[in-house]
Amino acid sequence: MAAATAVTAGGLLAGTTAVAAPVAACTGEQLSASGAVRTDSTRVRFTVVNDGPACELRGFPTVALAGQGSPDRNQPLRVIPRGEARPVLLSEGGTASSVLTFTPVLGEADGYCASGAAPAVAPSLVVGIAGMGFQVAPSDGGRFALCGNTVRATAFR
Repeated sequence: MAAATAVTAGGLLAGTTAVAAPVAACTGEQLSASGAVRTDSTRVRFTVVNDGPACELRGFPTVALAGQGSPDRNQPLRVIPRGEARPVLLSEGGTASSVLTFTPVLGEADGYCASGAAPAVAPSLVVGIAGMGFQVAPSDGGRFALCGNTVRATAFR
């Protein structure tokens, strides 16, 4: 953002523009995850909080089904970006969210996939942003269930 100043010099108006110093990119170490809030049966909102100085966050998260206690067993999902990634300025304590949308599991209890594939189910996700992976569980205490190996994600806002 630029701030304009005006100075009167001999009855004439002379203007100068001051440019704010660029803000550093957010690092994983200064972010914390506030959880994965289920917004309906196929969507969760993943939110990060900036615990450090002001920073800029941009882009889309990476997502994997958690390896249930073993990071080498995480099942990475292909992220399909939704929307345009724009910089989000996070002041200290500021938050940014991405909405993750999964292909739904159909039916009750043991559910099925329309494709005929077996559903994937995990108690938590590993969501990556700014070089850090955050393991999050659904806010309702349930499990993540999806068909296929893709997730649609909005850019952080």
